[in-house]
Amino acid sequence: MSTDQKPILSLQGVIKRFGGLTAVDQVSFDVPKGEVFALIGPNGAGKTTLFNCITGMHVPTAGRVVFEGRDIAGTKPYRTAQLGIARTFQNIRLFEYMSALDNVKVGEHVRMKAKLWDAIFRTPFARREEREVSERAMEHLRFVGIERHADNYARNLAYGQQRRLEIARALATEPHLLLLDEPAAGFTPQEKVELMRLVDKIISRGITVFLIEHDMRVVMEVSQRIVVLDHGEKIAEGPPAEVRKDQRVIDAYLGKSA
Repeated sequence: MSTDQKPILSLQGVIKRFGGLTAVDQVSFDVPKGEVFALIGPNGAGKTTLFNCITGMHVPTAGRVVFEGRDIAGTKPYRTAQLGIARTFQNIRLFEYMSALDNVKVGEHVRMKAKLWDAIFRTPFARREEREVSERAMEHLRFVGIERHADNYARNLAYGQQRRLEIARALATEPHLLLLDEPAAGFTPQEKVELMRLVDKIISRGITVFLIEHDMRVVMEVSQRIVVLDHGEKIAEGPPAEVRKDQRVIDAYLGKSA
């Protein structure tokens, strides 16, 4: 990141405690705008907890979460979505008995302008906006490559298609920052290649991508910068080639030699 460009997201001394357990401990880093930024670490390192602090699902015990110059620590999840942060989840969270198209339309609602009055009386503005929402939702399905499944229930989609649907729904909120939690989990090698291409397409739209991922091939190929957590603490940060050689990272993943 150039010195004259402000980060899109800045974490400053973030702490999250659950009773006597410190899940995230004094974590600070900046996410450059327009790049792919990765957060890695062993299971239980505090990665998803940190995502939850960013998106408002958890209120940090201490520290600042600054998004586009505004401290959003403790902001409600719906409000963080309105501000421009979207996410997917490690465990897929779709509306199983809604069509793929309707799942994406749920994401579109964050940006809808029609009022309750318009909806009740089916005003021309409300009808026009509904058409536009459907058109945009279909475009998001097309973008992630599952448009032919628009009318299928989400539960009937293959696993990889459900992952893509979650990304499409997140993109429907028109985010500036997209958080992906284990997007390659359960993917075949070919699906991982397709995911990396999709991430490139998302970046080309001007959206910053911040991902948690265990697959090191995916991380190393798509990321410009990586932060490593272990037991809630940041133990390394830097470009992929630098991080992969860091002895603290090797120890955290492989265990220290006896």
